[in-house]
Amino acid sequence: MVVSSWEESVTNSINTVYLLFSAYLVFIMQLGFAMLCAGSVRAKNAMNILLTNVVDAAVGSISYYLFGFAFAFGVSSDSNPFIGSHFFALKDIPNETYDYSFFLYQWAFAIAVAGITSGSIAERTQFSAYLVFSFFLTGFVYPIVAHWVWSSNGWLTASSSSELLFGSGAIDFAGSGVVHLVGGIAGLWGAFVEGPRVGRFDAFGKPVRMRGHNATLVVLGTFLLWFGWFGFNPGSFNKILVPYVNTTDQGNWTGIARTAVTTTLAGSTAGVVTLFSRRLLIGHWDPMDVCNGVLGGFVAITSGCAVVEPWAAIVCGFVAAWVLIGLNILALKLKFDDPLEATQLHGGCGAWGLIFTGLFAKKEFVLQVYNSGQLDVPRPFGVLMGGGWGLIAAQVVAVLVIVGWVSITMGPLFYALHKLKILRISIDEELAGLDVSSHGGYAYVDHHEDDQPLRYADYARLKEGSRA
Repeated sequence: MVVSSWEESVTNSINTVYLLFSAYLVFIMQLGFAMLCAGSVRAKNAMNILLTNVVDAAVGSISYYLFGFAFAFGVSSDSNPFIGSHFFALKDIPNETYDYSFFLYQWAFAIAVAGITSGSIAERTQFSAYLVFSFFLTGFVYPIVAHWVWSSNGWLTASSSSELLFGSGAIDFAGSGVVHLVGGIAGLWGAFVEGPRVGRFDAFGKPVRMRGHNATLVVLGTFLLWFGWFGFNPGSFNKILVPYVNTTDQGNWTGIARTAVTTTLAGSTAGVVTLFSRRLLIGHWDPMDVCNGVLGGFVAITSGCAVVEPWAAIVCGFVAAWVLIGLNILALKLKFDDPLEATQLHGGCGAWGLIFTGLFAKKEFVLQVYNSGQLDVPRPFGVLMGGGWGLIAAQVVAVLVIVGWVSITMGPLFYALHKLKILRISIDEELAGLDVSSHGGYAYVDHHEDDQPLRYADYARLKEGSRA
């Protein structure tokens, strides 16, 4: 009994440390996204976008603690679903352990969603609007989707021991749909309600390129996001030391390295395809486009990273690159302005990731991950791998309901903010830049008098003059 207790203690300790380390990696993605956003906007809005990234994390933390976690994983009848601090009551859920480490890991996912949406409405949004939508998105909209797909009691889950949708449930292992599609569709409605930035399209409707001001930040941010994705995807196993039922020498650890490999291959393939494709389309090599291509591949593989072969991850990344390129072309034709391509990247590639999993999920890996290695319990897998139509049907349903849910919640929210005149800044403020009009000065100090940016006092005088 002493040995058994000691072994259990060691196992729990290793699982906890692994989950916490993964949570730290996912949180580092906030730093990567802040750098990516700052480099992708014009210099006059750099301070604003950095502040919104901090606010998304801080406000999202409080919202997710108070409401979000309970909405996502709360089922106990004796806990108030509106008070997340009662999450210890969730310990009665079978086959799932909810503790501080699990909460922290899920929190890191939740605050990433608001960051995605912030990119879509950058350079033209009032700061107060960020506070409102960040709180609502992380406290209510995202957690409901997380409950559907990731809770053992969710109607879309692939992990429940009870009846599954189409005998399969939707496989979204690390969040192509739950995280990225949610953030992308929320950003779609925000950018649509606000409209394009001033000067984004000329009088004839042709797009005018507004280049980000710092390619160095974009590239460094991309590499930090790449690093963080190794917590995002492999970390989603949650417990590393979980032996499979029908085996003596296998467990979650057998799939963790494979998941890291599929993640790497999908992102790398998407980056290379974007590099050469954009070279043919625009005539030069563009590091900004390549970085977004890499991220698009990561977004797409996030759904099926644990249940596909490495060669399939290459297919995933190849298609993801063209999904991103195609949606960017379509966005310009529709005069849709998303400064960071967040809607196209996270929304489009996230949707493709869910469909990809329904096409290429391998039977052996699906049984390992979702049946705990019980190979004698049949379930659908990828339709192109001979697994029938159950999984792909569940994946399509997941895409449709996520798009629908986010649309009926975030669309009206952004419209209400617009009608209340607390969504978009004025034209004068936008032309001056959010840094000087809302935050008291620019992020960068220029010591050359002739090149000195517009100071706040100058902006105020111009604003008063335009009113007169």
